[in-house]
Amino acid sequence: MKFLHRISSIGYVIVALLFFVCSFALIVLAGMEIWAALTPSGEQTVQERFKLILECVGLLTIAVAALELGQTVLEEEVQRAVHVSAPTRVRRFLSRFLIVVVVSLGVECLIGVFQFLHTQPELLPHVASIGVAAAVLLISWGMFIRSNVDAEKLEPEAMKEAQEEDKHVET
Repeated sequence: MKFLHRISSIGYVIVALLFFVCSFALIVLAGMEIWAALTPSGEQTVQERFKLILECVGLLTIAVAALELGQTVLEEEVQRAVHVSAPTRVRRFLSRFLIVVVVSLGVECLIGVFQFLHTQPELLPHVASIGVAAAVLLISWGMFIRSNVDAEKLEPEAMKEAQEEDKHVET
């Protein structure tokens, strides 16, 4: 059983490293986009530069999401001694994941609105659906957290143990 645990830990480390590599690759691409947007030349209009900057923001948003997911996997699955099977850990892991998803969707919705408002307004309902999805996720997550307050009270030792592990992981 310990052998399987070590193999899964190695798998989680590889996944976290790949998240970090993808994130840094997206940061490099965003740097290239911003460079292309800000390089003084007469070839691009202000609108084209604006689109490049919006694409840069989108790339950076996805990069932050990848970084956060890599960090979450590393902290929750590798650095902690206990697996995510405990209900307290599942709620914490899910909360960290949903924060990344909701913020990313919200930023992408804003980027889409800015990008398509004047150029392709027929695509705004598609962009709005992204915003609605983010809102539904946020509301659902809030209801989930609210309904789990009683569960947190039933297992105070698990919460205390998780908080102690937080101190260990932070140092």
